[in-house]
Amino acid sequence: MSVIVRFAPSPTGYLHIGGARTALFNWLYARHHGGQFRLRIEDTDRQRSTAAAIEAILDGLDWLGLGWDGEVVYQAQRIAAHQAAAARLVEAGLAYPCYCSPEQLEAMRERAKAEKRPIRYDGTWRDRDPGEAPAGVAPVIRFKAPLAGETVIEDRVQGTVTFQNAQLDDMVLLRADGTPTYMLSVVVDDIDMGITHIIRGDDHLNNAARQANLFRAIGHEPPVFAHIPLIHGPDGAKLSKRHGALGVDAYRELGYLPEAMRNYLLGSAGRMATTRSSRPSRRSSGSSSMRSAAPLPASTSRNSIRSTRIICAPGRTPSSRLCWRPGWKHWATLSARRSGCSSSAPCRASSSGPARWSIAESAAFYVQARPVPLDAKAAKLLDADARQKLAAVLPALAAVEPFSEEALEAAARASAEAQGVGFGKLAQPLRAALSGRTVSPGLFEVMVGLGRAETLGRIEDAASGRNPALQRND
Repeated sequence: MSVIVRFAPSPTGYLHIGGARTALFNWLYARHHGGQFRLRIEDTDRQRSTAAAIEAILDGLDWLGLGWDGEVVYQAQRIAAHQAAAARLVEAGLAYPCYCSPEQLEAMRERAKAEKRPIRYDGTWRDRDPGEAPAGVAPVIRFKAPLAGETVIEDRVQGTVTFQNAQLDDMVLLRADGTPTYMLSVVVDDIDMGITHIIRGDDHLNNAARQANLFRAIGHEPPVFAHIPLIHGPDGAKLSKRHGALGVDAYRELGYLPEAMRNYLLGSAGRMATTRSSRPSRRSSGSSSMRSAAPLPASTSRNSIRSTRIICAPGRTPSSRLCWRPGWKHWATLSARRSGCSSSAPCRASSSGPARWSIAESAAFYVQARPVPLDAKAAKLLDADARQKLAAVLPALAAVEPFSEEALEAAARASAEAQGVGFGKLAQPLRAALSGRTVSPGLFEVMVGLGRAETLGRIEDAASGRNPALQRND
């Protein structure tokens, strides 16, 4: 059986590094088995979903080198399929309309609290004649969950997990306005996409029993479940904004290497290591030489995900290690390879040996004369559209006073917003114009290091097309 996995983010903000790790695990598993890695945007929450968030997700996956297979599936375009599935369940007697008012539901909750019972729907309309429905009330559609027995999930990371069906209430499938809920949409889409393995964070483990029952009610066996541990901060708490920059775009803007981020994200959930990788194109799967001690490995059978390679405990984000590794270890490693060092680790030669010259090569752009040489990727990036963005941001940067990282970042972000583009769409051309490369230390750190005159001059060279490399491209 061919393996098909999916990454299914909600486009309500940036691509969180926890989401990036989930995507990476799915991508690795699909590539390991020669299967498919699908991308689904769960945008049914129309009030919170934004085009900018969708673009941030696509850009983040692109930067990490996680190309997907086939077209992106947008959940909001599949509402008719979700509604049809709910209608079939009602017709089969496996779901039913519920006419409880918000006031009645609140009264149920209050009674449960007073009696110290779990707060659940009490089944008022489960077996009631719809002919008793109050006039003018649009019902929700609820699933008839099993009332007795157990639902057992054989999770390939967490092991055997048992849920008492008496604890599972009749969840809502369709809201009163006809829009599907997350639980229904996910199951219908996973069926229609042929998903064979669901690899996601263990915060979704409690959903697994409800979804497994819904899969079976619709007439399909559930996919294999593998719930991986979440990333926690250095203090052991669930990763949150107080732990620092959490978006993949933030790490990219600060100059982190995608290789370093991928290696870290793997290591944050288990004792795994990766070697040098090449990146496939974003919108096609391509092939990749990324090799790893596969996090979810081995045979191609349906039950092949094994828990032995993933530790069932939260990963942590040790900020000092994450800051150090991409900043020096990986810079030295990659630069050493480019200069002929064959080791897979950073060269440990004397101070006059390869390691010293590798780091020097990476920082050479600081002292190069204008126009700064552009490597092939930077030259390709600085197309006409990118040069237009640079021309638009130049006056804003020229007016910055004092010429500090904080003030420069504020000006650049304001310019990106004024141009109606995500900050990454401006940051990458700026990085290429300043360093001649698509990877560098932190963007605003580079500006301060170069100084006002050199920074503005290099951006002007790129924006105007005066750089000879751009003239050759044109």
